[in-house]
Amino acid sequence: MSTRTSSEGASPIGYSPPVDDETPDEEGAFPRLTDDQVAKLEVGGSRRPVHAGEVLIREGAPDNDFVVVLSGKIAVVDEGDADGERRILRVHGPGRFLGELGLLEGQVAFFTAEAIEDGEILVVPAEQVRELIAHDPVLSDLILRAYLVRRHLLIGLGSGFRIIGSCFSPDTLRLREFAMRNRLPHKWFDLEQDERVEQLLRSLNVAPEATPVVIWHGEKVLRNPTNAELARVVGLPVPAPVADAAKDVYNLVVVGAGPAGLAASVYGASDGLNTVTLERIAAGGQASTSSRIENYLGFPAGVSGSELAERAVLQAGKFGARILVSAEVTGLGSEAGNHVLRLADGGSVHARAVVLAAGARYRKLAVQGIEALEGTSVYYAATHQEARICGTDPIAIVGGGNSAGQAAVFLAEHVSQVHLLIRGDDLGKSMSRYLVDQIEHHPRVTVHRHTEIRAVHGEKYLEAIAVEDNRTGDQDTIRVRALFVFIGAVPHTGWLADAIALDDHGFVLTGVDAIHARADGSLPINGGLSRTLETSLPGLFAAGDIRRGSVKRVASAVGEGAMAVRQIHEYFERS
Repeated sequence: MSTRTSSEGASPIGYSPPVDDETPDEEGAFPRLTDDQVAKLEVGGSRRPVHAGEVLIREGAPDNDFVVVLSGKIAVVDEGDADGERRILRVHGPGRFLGELGLLEGQVAFFTAEAIEDGEILVVPAEQVRELIAHDPVLSDLILRAYLVRRHLLIGLGSGFRIIGSCFSPDTLRLREFAMRNRLPHKWFDLEQDERVEQLLRSLNVAPEATPVVIWHGEKVLRNPTNAELARVVGLPVPAPVADAAKDVYNLVVVGAGPAGLAASVYGASDGLNTVTLERIAAGGQASTSSRIENYLGFPAGVSGSELAERAVLQAGKFGARILVSAEVTGLGSEAGNHVLRLADGGSVHARAVVLAAGARYRKLAVQGIEALEGTSVYYAATHQEARICGTDPIAIVGGGNSAGQAAVFLAEHVSQVHLLIRGDDLGKSMSRYLVDQIEHHPRVTVHRHTEIRAVHGEKYLEAIAVEDNRTGDQDTIRVRALFVFIGAVPHTGWLADAIALDDHGFVLTGVDAIHARADGSLPINGGLSRTLETSLPGLFAAGDIRRGSVKRVASAVGEGAMAVRQIHEYFERS
């Protein structure tokens, strides 16, 4: 198989299967457009011929066009590693369209698309397609569904960029988490375990001690990039460099892009507010770690947290909201009557009103040695990424809430045995009944009641956990290869401790609670008793898990995000 191909006079990538060997559709990933749909797209596009060997999309380059195959065939190719080995992932014929989720979100391409036959294509600017699908629900659903599934398939195939680093390196773990949480197609090469790594590093003139590195299609090497640097390379929106940052005042700044923050972004922007959302790692929050949410209104078959987040990001962008990642807020101040949010990179963002929706993170188990196993066999999310890493080995889950229940049901379809550990005796105390019923009837799930972990065993990877019955003190050892932890949450409010009223656990006080927390017991300016989500600082609102008294459900978080925007309008009217 050839290592490179150009768009002029090249043979089509060493393609050997019959040219009519088109990839069959998978779960709606590769639908065929109708003649009417092609006609709609053609209004804003143009037809042109293509020739065998012509590269239409190049991995690592901006992908700005929506391409429909009118005749001939196009191959989707993974560029491979530094050895130049390429592999054909898909073949598309007439009526199919190219691209995946990155096209709609402004990211670079994670694959190469090359013609393997002479033919004709329809090229439509991505912006035109975004506008069209915003007003055509049938076409929108068809394209969005296909792109969401394609992104999932690309991640499963290990396409995209490569991360090379040690499983013991905090920076490797940071890069892997950033890639996984942002659902970026990539593949990780473990410096400690993968025999190919040494040769790969040698071909790139990179010493093992210089890892982690990120490699783009075997050529571009990023040496231990920051999250922001990696985000810029793949096209994720990040805050502007401090030197270039404008001091514009936004109507609304949302801190955190979980369900509450995304809802506030959508409703704020759709109401005409100049809106920007600041997210530390990735859109979706804790909800994005759920493999399937089955009790969210309007999705009777369930929806994954990541798909819900992707749809919300696209929806927010449709109304003009900007969602920035790698935008960690570290402080809060004021200037000229506006709120000032200070960022970790030294920049700042100014706002008339703020919605705090930074959510909470899962607590870590206080078990000696567990930190060394995080990222390799101890996880705080249960998505397809983690399921693929686990293979069929038995795993353990700690926690009794819905996140733990969703993880148990999902992982039981992939692994040989799931051990669910809860401290009490009632699984239904904090878990929805539909999950309890599924768990109790699943043959591969064993519930261990009154059970707590006392020790973990394993050096590079988890081998077993030592557990204890918290009533009798009896101890046992359970052999598992992975541990998933869902044991309650700690709010992301450390940067707010001196700015607004918090409760003893760090959750934000709102409404009447916030008023009572004021030293003088005074009401906010212009009243404000009706603004139940306003904090002790006027113009600063809180929604979702960060707020004391919130209901730990995705639907309620979305509702609070919408409510916060309504109350912000009231605040503007009365200020």
